[in-house]
Amino acid sequence: MFYRTILLLICSNVFMTLAWYHHLKNENWPLWKAILLSWLIAFLEYCLAVPANRMGQKAGVNLFQLKITQEVITLAVFTVYAIAFANNAFHWKYLVSFLLMIGAVYFVFADIK
Repeated sequence: MFYRTILLLICSNVFMTLAWYHHLKNENWPLWKAILLSWLIAFLEYCLAVPANRMGQKAGVNLFQLKITQEVITLAVFTVYAIAFANNAFHWKYLVSFLLMIGAVYFVFADIK
């Protein structure tokens, strides 16, 4: 069941990344147009994120675990977008940062007492 949550979170983060950053490629748009388009895209993100979080909670995942998982997914989706579509260079320090986030996922799910 948690795998469905992860899949929905990945899809929702694709929409959210587009909502947050795609308008930057169209700097000639008026601000109101960028905001409106971003909100319409964000609506689709919420249509996926809300069920994902409910499914995750029903699967026994607590809020801390959901949030840390969502943040790692956000960074992974953002990295693909930044490199493939926004033509930003990837630096080794970003990899180190991501590895630390994966460490956070490990610790939030670890059964440490």
